Amino acid sequence: MTLLPHPSTSDPTLPGIIGSSEAMQSVYRVTRQVASSRASVLLLGETGTGKELIAKAIHELSDRRKRPFVRVNCGALSENLLESELFGHVRGSFTGAIDNRTGRFEAAHTGTIFLDEINSTTPLLQVKLLRVLQEQEFERVGDTQTIRVDTRVVAASNRDLLEESAEGRFREDLYYRLNVVPIYLPPLRERREDIPSLVSYFLNIYNEENDRYVAHIGEQALEAMQDYQWPGNVRELQNYIERAVVMATGDELTVDLLPGAVRGTSDAPNRAFRRYDFESLAEQLVHEGLSNADEDAEDLHSRVVERVEREVIAQVLAKCDGVQIKAAQRLGINRNTLHKKIKDYGLDGPVSGNGHNGEANGKTA
Repeated sequence: MTLLPHPSTSDPTLPGIIGSSEAMQSVYRVTRQVASSRASVLLLGETGTGKELIAKAIHELSDRRKRPFVRVNCGALSENLLESELFGHVRGSFTGAIDNRTGRFEAAHTGTIFLDEINSTTPLLQVKLLRVLQEQEFERVGDTQTIRVDTRVVAASNRDLLEESAEGRFREDLYYRLNVVPIYLPPLRERREDIPSLVSYFLNIYNEENDRYVAHIGEQALEAMQDYQWPGNVRELQNYIERAVVMATGDELTVDLLPGAVRGTSDAPNRAFRRYDFESLAEQLVHEGLSNADEDAEDLHSRVVERVEREVIAQVLAKCDGVQIKAAQRLGINRNTLHKKIKDYGLDGPVSGNGHNGEANGKTA
């Protein structure tokens, strides 16, 4: 068994952030250098890599440290609610607006606002964000009075915003305005040498919280954790260590306390921590289709691709009230091609959004 090292206080790390790998040292250097400036910062990296911790570190190391640090999860709210959350609203500006409300940008005046999952914002909201970044001013929803603020912006995305911009999903001018100083947070699989320190850190936390004394780690357990791919990154590791502490009966974290995904005996827990973006879902869908097929199967295209295509057509038809011209336009295919696919997939009867017979009626005009 191994006695895990305590995180060294002499390491040139950042408060609350564990890891002394070369990849993280680069993050620390840029974070410290940019903190004292007024520049916008764009944090890039997979879910669970610690983007909010870096955002807080930027704030704490800046001359704004005694001012507000305000976090907004842009992916958790609809466009209307997010606009009100960011910029505030006046009474009567929309249903439910029974009083004036201060927005997060105003609340973060002289401090820092952290816009998490900024890639999920709509084009209309992106225009308003661009104005705040450029002019430091905005209006509350339903108001004409302009409010000026001095708010430092740190944004985060788990998508490549330049690629999102090329696909028309994110404004290019907003991307360049945010991307003054980019900081890439490496996934845990790219800094495996930090795993022992992270395990030690989380063991200390959860031992204290649960009145336990799991001070050691088995060689097999450590080896399994360093071999695992960690799709959920540090957040996934944290959850597994908490569970191991709760379930341990002695003072050692043994390999049997780790989930099957880490031990290599099952991949079920792996999916629970996977990022549910389009790419991950597509990968999982194809994996399921291939897993359920026989080794000698020769219908893999129809088993996967055609089934997805049928579902896409069915749902778009339903959203277009069965009007094929409109559906073809939305799908970006020729109307005659769509008509043929509708017949081939048996969608020429009434279809619903889930691909089954339902309300849409396949109208051609």
